[in-house]
Amino acid sequence: MPSHRQLIAVLLFALCMGVAQAQSLQLDSTAQRAKPCEACHGPEGRATPDGWYPRIAGKPAGYLFNQLLNFRDGRRHNAAMAYMVDFQREEFLRELADHFAAQELPYPAPTHVERDADVLERGRTLVREGDASRDIPSCQACHGERLTGLAPDVPGLVGLPYDYLVAQFGAWQTGSRRTVAPDCMSTITHSLTQADVAAVAAFLATTPVPADSHPQTQSQVLPERCGSVSLQ
Repeated sequence: MPSHRQLIAVLLFALCMGVAQAQSLQLDSTAQRAKPCEACHGPEGRATPDGWYPRIAGKPAGYLFNQLLNFRDGRRHNAAMAYMVDFQREEFLRELADHFAAQELPYPAPTHVERDADVLERGRTLVREGDASRDIPSCQACHGERLTGLAPDVPGLVGLPYDYLVAQFGAWQTGSRRTVAPDCMSTITHSLTQADVAAVAAFLATTPVPADSHPQTQSQVLPERCGSVSLQ
């Protein structure tokens, strides 16, 4: 069941968008239209300290747009998100994605995760090198050498909290998070053990965001075909 906070966000969104559109009223700016998103994702989309609502500020616009479509079309499941994007025109969803992608905000310091050195080293190996013996590509092969993502469609992995990262790996593995076929992340995560997931999440959560936190321009060939990536 949605929380009270999520329901309030939904009601605000319906008030701002549904009623306003029905009455042919124009809001002053995209920033005002995006305000309901900030109820969960924090001011300007910079994330909330509880670790469950991710940062959307500065993420690649194509990635954000694809996630809005995934929530709308049932490939991702979250009641509040589904309510907010249902029946919205794709032009508006793209405008919303462009708005948050353009936010230039500093990242907080990485969180402290209590893990043994060998666990963090295992995470580093999978993130930076992968595991060829199990056909697991490195995270940086898709998400960029700086792990800040590849424009326009691949998100960054640094600056995300441990609990959120583990939850997303679990969602890929159970099928509650999907994308258009071929679903490369589903293939990759099903090759990971629980220990692998914990190690990768710990390494990523404790890795500082580089000074240049912008997504890199995609120039590399990805190791897996991904239906959500437009340039391959």
